Amino acid sequence: MLYQMEPIPGTDKALRKQLTAQALERLSAQQLPIRENKLPVIVLIEGWSAAGKGSLISKLIRDLDPRFYNVISFDNPTETESRRPWLWRYFTHIPEYGKLEFLDSGWVEQTMRDRVSGRLDKNQFQKRLDSIKRFERQLCDDGYLVVRFFLNISRKEQKRRINRLLDNKDTMWRVSEFDRWQNEHYKECEAVYDEILEATQSSYHPWHLIDATDTKEALPVVSHILSEAIDGAMKQKPVSGQPGGVFSLLPSPPISTVDLSPSISEDEYKTQLKACQKRLKELHNKIYRKRIPVIIAYEGWDAAGKGGNIRRIANSLDARGFEVLPIASPTPDELRHQYLWRFWNRLPKDGHVAIFDRTWYGRVMVERIEGFCTDEQWQRAYTEINEFEQELMDWGAVVVKYWIHIDSDTQLERFQNRQNTPEKRWKITDEDWRNREKWSQYEVAVNDMLQKTSTAAAPWYIIESKDKRYARIKAMKILIEAIEKALVD
Repeated sequence: MLYQMEPIPGTDKALRKQLTAQALERLSAQQLPIRENKLPVIVLIEGWSAAGKGSLISKLIRDLDPRFYNVISFDNPTETESRRPWLWRYFTHIPEYGKLEFLDSGWVEQTMRDRVSGRLDKNQFQKRLDSIKRFERQLCDDGYLVVRFFLNISRKEQKRRINRLLDNKDTMWRVSEFDRWQNEHYKECEAVYDEILEATQSSYHPWHLIDATDTKEALPVVSHILSEAIDGAMKQKPVSGQPGGVFSLLPSPPISTVDLSPSISEDEYKTQLKACQKRLKELHNKIYRKRIPVIIAYEGWDAAGKGGNIRRIANSLDARGFEVLPIASPTPDELRHQYLWRFWNRLPKDGHVAIFDRTWYGRVMVERIEGFCTDEQWQRAYTEINEFEQELMDWGAVVVKYWIHIDSDTQLERFQNRQNTPEKRWKITDEDWRNREKWSQYEVAVNDMLQKTSTAAAPWYIIESKDKRYARIKAMKILIEAIEKALVD
C-alpha cells in the first residue's frame, strides 16, 4: 500500500490492554460532549475482506450508549439502491448532528468493486473519485468529522483467514464469492485501492492505514486516533478549506428585464395542450423502458402559477411513475442533517419522474433572507447545489429547472383575487404578504441564484407567467425537448 501504516504500541499484552481500556473509556466519555456540541461523526472502516472490520467496530462500540450511534454495513447495492445515484445510499445514511456512525465498508469498497469488475471504465472511475472528494468535502464543510481507516493485511494472511472461516460450517457463510475472487486477484485489487486512497487523501481527514495482522494490536491504535480526532473537532469544527467544483455558467440577465408580454389564445392553448400532453405520455413510457430518471424543479414568485403548471404536466403522466414533492420548511429531523439530505431522500428511481414544488434553492433564497443559515453557508451553497445537480446528471437524470416569473403588480392582483374569492382563500397566507414586502430582497437573491447556478448542463428556464396558459405550454415544450434529447443521447 502507498501510505505508511500507523505505529502499533508493541507486543506487551499488559501495555496493550491498558492502552485499549484507556482509549475506549475516553471514547465513551466523549459521547455526551459530542451530543452537546452537535458534532456528527462518521467512522469509515475500509479494508480487505477478512481484515476484521466488523470485529473492530464491535470492540469500538463496546462501552458506547446505543442511543447515540449507528452501525451500518454496506454490501453490494440492493435493487432499490442500484436504481438511484450511486451516492444515494451513503448520503441518505449520514448521521444527524450529535451522533456517531460506524460504517463497515462504504464508498471505497464499492468503487474498488465497480472498477475491478469493469462496471467503471477509466473515465467513469475518475468521475467516481471526484464524486467521493466532493461528498467528503461537503460533509466536512458542514461540520461533519469523517475519520477514515483502512485495515491492511497481506494476501497470505487473507487466505489463511478465509480458509479458517470455510473450515467451520457455522462461519463458512461469511465468505462470499467476491472474497475468494479478491484473494485470487489481490494485486489487481491492491492497485485500485492504492489509486483510490491516493486520490482521496486529504489534510483535513487523512487516511489511517492500520496493520490488521493482529486485530488486538489494531484496536488501541484505532481507538486512540478516533478519540484524538473527536477532541480536536470539538475544539474546532472541521472545515475542509478546499475549493469546490468549477462550472460553465450561462449569462443570466436581471429578471426585471424579462418581457412578460407573451401570451396565447384560448383556442391555441387547448390545441397545444392536447398535443403536448399526448407527447409527454408517449415519452413517459420511453423513459420508463430506458430507465431514465427525470427531475423537474419549480421555483418562482408566490402566485406565479406553479401549481397549475405542475398539474398540466402531471396530468400527462402515468400516476404510477411520477411523484409531486411539495417542499415546506424543514422538519426537526431534517434540520439535524446537512441541508441537501432531505432532497437526496426524495430522489426518484430511474425511469420515474420527480416534480419538486420548491427545491434545494431555498438555501440561497428564503434561508438566506430570513437568516435561517449563516452567510458562509448560503454563499457556499451555490457550488454545493451545482455539484448536487452534476451528480444527478452523471447518474443519467434529465434535470429541468423553471423559474416561474411575474411582476409585482400581477402578484398583487392575484393575491387580492385569492383573498376575495372564498374557494381560493386557502391559497393566501400571512406569510405570502410578509414575503411580498421583501420583494426587492428576493429579487436580488433570485438574480444571484440564476447567475451562479444556471450551468451549461442544467440551465434555468425563465417561464413568463403573466399569461398562465402561455407559461404552461412553454414549460411543457421545454420538458419535451429535454427528454427527447436524453433519449437520443
